[in-house]
Amino acid sequence: MLKPFVAHLVLLVVITVSLPAIAATRSTRSSKNASSARITETQRTQKRIARLRHTRATRTTARRHRRSYERFYTSSYADDITEGDLIAGEDPVVRAAAIEALGNMNGTVVAVDPDSGRVLSMVNQKLALSGGAQPCSTIKLAVALAALNERIVDKNTEITLGARSRMNLTDALAHSNNAYFEALGRRLGFEKVSYYAHEFGLGELAGYNLTGEHLGVFPSQELASKAGGVAKMCSFGESISVTPLQLGALVAAMANGGTLFYLQHPTRPEEVTGFQPKIKRQLDIAPLVPLMADGMAGAVEYGTARSVRYSFSEEPVLGKTGTCSHDGTRFGWFASYAKTSSGRIVVVVFLRGGRPTFGPKAAEIAGRMYRNLYDHNFFSPAASTHASASGMQNTAAQ
Repeated sequence: MLKPFVAHLVLLVVITVSLPAIAATRSTRSSKNASSARITETQRTQKRIARLRHTRATRTTARRHRRSYERFYTSSYADDITEGDLIAGEDPVVRAAAIEALGNMNGTVVAVDPDSGRVLSMVNQKLALSGGAQPCSTIKLAVALAALNERIVDKNTEITLGARSRMNLTDALAHSNNAYFEALGRRLGFEKVSYYAHEFGLGELAGYNLTGEHLGVFPSQELASKAGGVAKMCSFGESISVTPLQLGALVAAMANGGTLFYLQHPTRPEEVTGFQPKIKRQLDIAPLVPLMADGMAGAVEYGTARSVRYSFSEEPVLGKTGTCSHDGTRFGWFASYAKTSSGRIVVVVFLRGGRPTFGPKAAEIAGRMYRNLYDHNFFSPAASTHASASGMQNTAAQ
């Protein structure tokens, strides 16, 4: 009887002693497994972070590559821009204001009296009379007039640009929205775009007997579809070349209500005394210009041309900027007119160069010019009365 009892007692002691060891062993294994899990999780996290860092670095490099991909080979600055200019028949106040505003930028300023077509000043005449350049977003002025005339849109017509984006003409002009004008171009079609472009003076000489003036280019065929077709022609001016004089003549017609004058540049004082305006044709745009006025004014007030207001905010200015590049040269345009109770003047600024060259810079130069004119009483009632009387006399004598 004693032996079985002793055997059970010994077994019980062995079990009692073994349980903590077993528990400790299991605890150790569990700890090792947990530690291993933590190490594995940490390694996975580190690899995930490394992948994210690599992706971000790749994207950053790609963005930097895109920014630096386009290289420019034309200087934005020049020191001899007025060399060879014929100035005897120019308005000295306007010319001085233009030269001071342009400074040493590689560009030209053309100032026009919209009520007669007289070129009041043309700084850097070599560039102003040259073959011109891609008009960039200034082509949108002609496209907007065409679309309004064809009743494709009115001032408040909204065009859907995306899933949650709609825009009307006023905002599209103010912010120079490319998608909006691409849509207008597709709706108009190349034939109508071409018709109105030629009607507004593109692709033909803007001046009357201006020695050395070039035609610019308006193509006879639509841009290839793989290059954007008529949509790109109407948003960026692709395949089109416009001169500062052509753009000045069009904006002058908008300012005066539809009279497209031949631009004349007097080179002698006697030509100023006997100046006679010469009308090329009448454009049926008088009802359309007010529909565009808010957008062009908006460009100056809050849009792409707000740099005008760095220097000048006393009188209303309406305008349109343009920025684009071609073959290593960047172009900056600003076509505008000041519409005051005491007088009007059209100012077109065209710049060519590298990265410092763009539309808002051209607008800034125009703002400095308007500032200079204002400070020299160009918009005074007395100056306006004299100019109006002269214009009426010349028109009557035609």
